[in-house]
Amino acid sequence: MSDTEKPAQTPAVEEKPRSTAEADITKYKAAADIVNAAVKRLVELSVEGAKGDRLIEEGTGAVYNKSVKGVKVPKGLAFPTSVSVNNCVAHFSPLASDPLSSQTLAKGDVVKLHVGAHIDGFAAISAETLVVGATPDAPATGRRADALRAAWTAAEAAMRLVRVGNKNWQVTDAVAKVAAAWDCKPVEGMLSCQQTQNTATFAENEVYGIDVLVSTGEDGKARLEESRTTIFQRDHNVSYQLKSKTARAVFSEVQKKAGAFPFNVRVLEDEKRARMGLQEAVQHSLVKPYEVVYTPSGTFVAAFHFTIALLAGGPALLTHPPVWYKPELVKTEKELEDEELKELLTRKLRENKKNKKKAAAGEGEAEAK
Repeated sequence: MSDTEKPAQTPAVEEKPRSTAEADITKYKAAADIVNAAVKRLVELSVEGAKGDRLIEEGTGAVYNKSVKGVKVPKGLAFPTSVSVNNCVAHFSPLASDPLSSQTLAKGDVVKLHVGAHIDGFAAISAETLVVGATPDAPATGRRADALRAAWTAAEAAMRLVRVGNKNWQVTDAVAKVAAAWDCKPVEGMLSCQQTQNTATFAENEVYGIDVLVSTGEDGKARLEESRTTIFQRDHNVSYQLKSKTARAVFSEVQKKAGAFPFNVRVLEDEKRARMGLQEAVQHSLVKPYEVVYTPSGTFVAAFHFTIALLAGGPALLTHPPVWYKPELVKTEKELEDEELKELLTRKLRENKKNKKKAAAGEGEAEAK
């Protein structure tokens, strides 16, 4: 989170100035509202024919339009819309020129929607999973249902474990245990990330993106197939002087249009030139690819991604609950049996301050006796 004080409008009445953290959280939440509205629209359209990136651009265009000291507030996509189906794990966002762009959805398809927005660099990223055609009267069943129930239950457990002082491995361990209850596996190498840097311990005043992906496959391993990578991101930790004129021009366009955030090749002016230029940038790690990977054919992957802030008053979930997922839309014969995890899921994400004080007072009285 930024340590820079954000200028604010002079209030009509005297009030206590907001801290930088509060101003930042307001922007995170504004971005989250935009993402939620876009996901709602994508779900309503069953993602067929919807241009999710345009929905984000329209949403961010409606907020924070006043300049600050003559400078416009930057805003836009924090993660390009991707729609990954069945055993495709993530990052499927083909260009119109790609043969796979003609893919159409069928009843029973397990569809993962992934999109993000940012206001002034403060990003909210969300992902959720739906099953095409599932209704309360005809819910998803079998391995589709197992994957969804496991992924959402694991996400709920993860939310409660992202707390100051806890370790990444505690989240990883809980996700694996939850997935096992439905005979599923977490997808390897794709669990959680901090919005600013990698860390082993969750810290106060940091914002984290937690990515939970669960597969019905036997090993949770994902593999490259024929899909072309279209989503990339500038790596600001790497410096290299690109040799070709095309690569330098494309890299300059990337920095101007996407900045620090992931981008789809479609936002660049010329697709053919962009791919040529990105090739050299990727080879020297200036730009990292978000590869389209798959679990084995016949398996299903369900995913949920949420953005959470660890504030002084406790964890604050910045993104919204899933739009589509409801227990009555998923029917599975399996249930979570682990008593420790079941107890964890009963806890509130953010403890009530009054209850916390009462508990502390009760402990003090007990010690006095």
